[in-house]
Amino acid sequence: MPDRDTLRRHADLVDRMALAQGIDLQEAAIHGDLTTDEISDAVLRCTDCPNPGHCAQFLARAATPGHTPEYCRNQELFARLTP
Repeated sequence: MPDRDTLRRHADLVDRMALAQGIDLQEAAIHGDLTTDEISDAVLRCTDCPNPGHCAQFLARAATPGHTPEYCRNQELFARLTP
C-alpha cells in the first residue's frame, strides 16, 4: 500500500489531469457519473505509474492538454467522463 504522501501526490495528479480534460471529478460524483470507489481506484492506478514526474511536467506545460499522455493509466476513465 502506498504511503500517505504518495497517495496525496497521485490524488493531486489525477485531479489535475481530470481538470485538464475538462472533467470535475467532484461534480461527476455528485451527478452519479462516477463513484468515490472509482476515484480511489484511479488514484491507486496512478500510484503504479512509472512517470509521475513527467506527468507533473506535462500538466505544467499545457494549460489544457485535451489529451492524456500515452502512458496514463486512467485514459479510459477520462475518455468516458470527457464532456
